[in-house]
Amino acid sequence: MLSQLLRPEINDLIAERNLSTLKEILADWSPADISELLVDLPQNERVLIFRLLNTELAADTFEYLDFDSQVDLLKSMGKEEVTSILNEMAPDDRTALLEDLPGSAAKQLIQLLSAEERKIAINLLGYPENSVGRLMTPDYIAVRPEWTIEEALKFIRENGKNSETLNIIYVTDDKGKLIDDLKIRDFIFASPESKIIDLMDENFIYLTVTEDQEHAVAVFKKYDRIALPVVDANMFLLGIVTVDDVLDIAEEEATEDIHKFAAVEALEESYSTISLLSMLKKRAVWLSILFIGEMFTASAMGLFEDEIAKAIVLTLFIPLIISSGGNSGSQAATLVIRALSLGELTIKDWFFVMRREIITGLLLGFILALIGFFRIFIWEVSTNVYGEHWISIGLTVALSLVGVVLWGTLSGSMLPFILKRLGLDPATSSAPLVATLVDVIGVVIYFTVALLFLSGSLL
Repeated sequence: MLSQLLRPEINDLIAERNLSTLKEILADWSPADISELLVDLPQNERVLIFRLLNTELAADTFEYLDFDSQVDLLKSMGKEEVTSILNEMAPDDRTALLEDLPGSAAKQLIQLLSAEERKIAINLLGYPENSVGRLMTPDYIAVRPEWTIEEALKFIRENGKNSETLNIIYVTDDKGKLIDDLKIRDFIFASPESKIIDLMDENFIYLTVTEDQEHAVAVFKKYDRIALPVVDANMFLLGIVTVDDVLDIAEEEATEDIHKFAAVEALEESYSTISLLSMLKKRAVWLSILFIGEMFTASAMGLFEDEIAKAIVLTLFIPLIISSGGNSGSQAATLVIRALSLGELTIKDWFFVMRREIITGLLLGFILALIGFFRIFIWEVSTNVYGEHWISIGLTVALSLVGVVLWGTLSGSMLPFILKRLGLDPATSSAPLVATLVDVIGVVIYFTVALLFLSGSLL
């Protein structure tokens, strides 16, 4: 917001090359505002502005930039500048940058780090991809249970400057095992002479270093924490994960699910920067699969070619019926996939969901059946378009709607469970995929019901 308000002034200062004034102004800006300004500037001006920042502010601003902007800046800076930024960055943000770079480029940047920072970077990159270990930072404060509050506060003042957060202080034993976590306010309001062990209840939440990042998102949401400790299998404290990193993961996972639900492979880049060829590859695969699936719909209609030839009027209601089934299936799939992702449902709940969706599908189908029959009645009264068999046609459409909507809700709700049971992402049961499955069976249901009601009359 601030960058937008002062943008005209900043543009004038850049044009005048009044760098001293620019430096003074930007020194009072937050890293988030500066990053917003940089993204909107041309590449040559972006580097110019970035070089005006002191090392600490430059590193903080760099962490707020998106990956592409970070890479562009690194390419534009000298070796000493890059070295300074990388060594000043928070370990978790640096890991996020390095893991997205090609292996050769990442190795070159790692070589620019100091011995201590290089050890940290290699250690974090050594954890499995998408694991909690890739998110954590070793910058935290841990105290001992036998210390007094006064000793602990002195330790925090001396060592807490570079800690990722001071809201939570961790308690470890003499071997480094995590035994508790305490809020900083507990220290502030406690008597200086009392000991840390007097504040402990040994009731704490933690993450293990090899757990999936999605699990971390769920834990943060459940316990409403701003930071969580990360331990190994033996409960040794390795680092912490903060909520800002978890929010980034939650956004990435939500975006990936949305892409998959729309039958598009997840984009690794933003829509505005991804190449046309990459975009075609992401979309063509699923579109081709769905197209092949729709061929089965044409084949299903071919099975009833004679019936269609005898009663052309039946074709008028095909889009109405199969779209209703697809819509109901998409609704069910959306609700179930979201509930699975939020942890509201598990695979064990499949029978509960099936029972509910059977009832829901029947009721929804009955509602649409009434509307469909009423529509045929109105048209018949107004135009006599359906002739003497309008009641049979109306019942065919109505009963088909019940069957197709029921099938749509069942397939839409059960497919996510099947995919999850097979170890696949439930979001893959996208709305177009469910609609395609419903289209094929919907045609079969419709003409089967038509044969039942119209044999001997129209058929």
